[in-house]
Amino acid sequence: MEILNKADIGVFGGSGFYSFLKDVEEVKIDTPYGPTSDSVFISQIGPHKVAFMPRHGRKHSIPPHLVNYRANVWAMKHLGCKRVISPCAAGSLQKNIEPGHFVLADQFVDWTDGRKNTFFEGPHVQHPSPVDTYCPQLRALAGNIAKELNIPIHQSGTIVIINGPRFSTLAESKFFTQQGWNVVGMTAFPENYLVKELNMCPLNISLITDYDAGLVAGMPPVSHEEVLKVFNGNIDKLKKLLFQMIEQIPTEQTACSCGQSTQLDF
Repeated sequence: MEILNKADIGVFGGSGFYSFLKDVEEVKIDTPYGPTSDSVFISQIGPHKVAFMPRHGRKHSIPPHLVNYRANVWAMKHLGCKRVISPCAAGSLQKNIEPGHFVLADQFVDWTDGRKNTFFEGPHVQHPSPVDTYCPQLRALAGNIAKELNIPIHQSGTIVIINGPRFSTLAESKFFTQQGWNVVGMTAFPENYLVKELNMCPLNISLITDYDAGLVAGMPPVSHEEVLKVFNGNIDKLKKLLFQMIEQIPTEQTACSCGQSTQLDF
């Protein structure tokens, strides 16, 4: 794979994260895995060149189960990214995690079906461990900055990823809660794991938009409209966290082992 060295940090997020930045360069990437969700938009934040890509497309036209995660992640690596930050909307599975809180996932449960979830399809096969998928350095930094900004933050948590676009049934949601899992979303797998496969540091930031079905008595079922309402209402907090964090990320990828997850030959 040719590395272009046009960016060193990637962010999967919509235009709200970069629309107000100056000197934004739009770059279209062709990948061996097909088209990406959209162009990549590159701009400078502190000492870093940051590549933003809306994972659902700039018009939010791609549902979670049809996102081309491999193409998107490959594009970030091709641009030169060493770290990838993945904010996402998520539902709470535990009462102490309230709408408006942020969760930094440290474990995931894959409840999806049919997604292309690895770059290693042969003849060269590797089995990178998912035990510690998420970068501990980035999680610690994000947690510290969130506390400085008075953002309610949970430093760890297990996210279960469902296929989408449908939400969980009452029975499914109760089962997830009984397992002790913390949040539920639709995009965190295989996105973060693919980032790790390409020796980049993954960070999931789950912005809690609702209590998932069946958790709190008397609450109405979750809806797409309510998810967007709460997510958009907290977008400024997420922006502040992201931008302050990016400014403080060290330029070298030396404080973690993410960069040695696999031996790449493509």
